[in-house]
Amino acid sequence: MSTSATISFIGAGNMASAIIGGMLANGFEAGNIWVSAPDDQHLQSVRKQFGVSVTTDNRYCAQQGDLVVLAVKPQVMASVCRDIAPVAQNTRPLMVSIAAGLTAETLDQWLGGGLPLVRVMPNTPSLVGQGAAGLYANSQVSEPQKDLVASIFNSIGSALWVEEESLLHAVTALSGSGPAYFFLMLEALESAATDAGIAPETARQLAIQTMAGAAEMAAKSEHDPAQLKRNVMSPGGTTEQAITTFETGGLRDLVKQAYQAAYRRSEEMAEELGKNQ
Repeated sequence: MSTSATISFIGAGNMASAIIGGMLANGFEAGNIWVSAPDDQHLQSVRKQFGVSVTTDNRYCAQQGDLVVLAVKPQVMASVCRDIAPVAQNTRPLMVSIAAGLTAETLDQWLGGGLPLVRVMPNTPSLVGQGAAGLYANSQVSEPQKDLVASIFNSIGSALWVEEESLLHAVTALSGSGPAYFFLMLEALESAATDAGIAPETARQLAIQTMAGAAEMAAKSEHDPAQLKRNVMSPGGTTEQAITTFETGGLRDLVKQAYQAAYRRSEEMAEELGKNQ
């Protein structure tokens, strides 16, 4: 498979649109992309924005694809999969799910069994081309198929494979929920700076740029985060005082507890979804 493969999206929400936009910006052709959804008015907006083909018929959309992206909510995934199963069993496309919680085995059963299937855990920064996605492939997926999926999700950020499906819970707790952790830090920094007298909008912009700059440095540096942190600190200086306050306040343990709570909830949600459909 390559960028010339036909890609069908079942579902036309924000994440599907973000993926399509990234694909088009990275060499995929609009003429090779199909999208289906129940709302024709919304579909026409998608068609106008991206120049892709659209239909309200999920089966017809699935039939067009060498790769079919399941981009619907987990709560309706069972009915969607069972509806397109006869087509999928006939054409044998590569199936890609971006729904949290639903296991590859469960999805494959709903689709009739024996299909190559990749689960992807994307995150909301994908909407601005800065996503971080964890990917897991079942045993039916070939290396060229894995390369195609990686190229799609690298077009909206970074795509990294995990060898065991259970690790997607760890991905969910890290990059899936992670943007909210950093938004909380932004919120706290803005509040502290505002209390010190800086105008709220100025505090927000300084905090955002500081976070963006730190992330860029971490991405490009040969040093690990611990060394980068030390590079900012001077003995007896302001940064050392702040870091000491974080450390003595138990920030590391609190982050670990929060991460573990998200991990456990991801496991619970997967179990609940499997039982309820």
